[in-house]
Amino acid sequence: MSATLPDLVWITGASSGIGRALALRLARDGHRVAASARNVEALAQLVREGSGRVVPVPLDVTDKEAVRAAVTRIEAALGPIGLAVLNAGAHRPLSADDFSTDAFRALVEVNLMGVVHSLDAVLAVMRPRRAGHIAVVASVAGYRGLPTAAAYGATKAALINMCEALRLDCARLGIKLQMVNPGFVETPLTERNSFPMPFLIPVERAVDRFITGLASDRFEITFSRRFAAILRLLRCLPYPLYFRLVRAATGK
Repeated sequence: MSATLPDLVWITGASSGIGRALALRLARDGHRVAASARNVEALAQLVREGSGRVVPVPLDVTDKEAVRAAVTRIEAALGPIGLAVLNAGAHRPLSADDFSTDAFRALVEVNLMGVVHSLDAVLAVMRPRRAGHIAVVASVAGYRGLPTAAAYGATKAALINMCEALRLDCARLGIKLQMVNPGFVETPLTERNSFPMPFLIPVERAVDRFITGLASDRFEITFSRRFAAILRLLRCLPYPLYFRLVRAATGK
């Protein structure tokens, strides 16, 4: 087991993609993993592959009371959650052509409010202990508005802002808060994309960077770092130049 990470880790969105790969890696490294997701069958498969160290906790993060109850069950059965990786999320392309309140709200409920519910629940148990470690998974898509990401990018930008606002408060409470901003990673989610994905990396390499970042004192964990650096630079550009570059890169 990694000496720098807690024994018990709770991961939301653990049934596929980065969450699944992270759960399996941590289990192989000797950690106990409480794995949450809506897909019960996928969780069962994760348990079969998890070296006897993965405990399934089926959960819909959009249900605030269910999230609170899940955290209570985990702590009663397994002990204090040392690290919470709030990774549950969804994606749906959304542009002006198909913009709708329902489509936007669906992503807000999972990507933003799902994290808020989970953060609320873990802070409630970590605050009295004045100890804990929380990693919120956002995205480099939250750095600046990108075509077809009107809802997805907005939810991720909100998570980035929220984590920035809470970082110092959490430190004062003895809680380590980190923000994870992935770029393009080879997962079932990115397989749906029909556009070129620069700096696409395998999920195992993403997990390597994820775990290295968790063991560090960095606030922001990114992969790939070059892609994140490019997008951070775009945040500094004036709008005329920014929109010109995005149009050239995407054909929009």
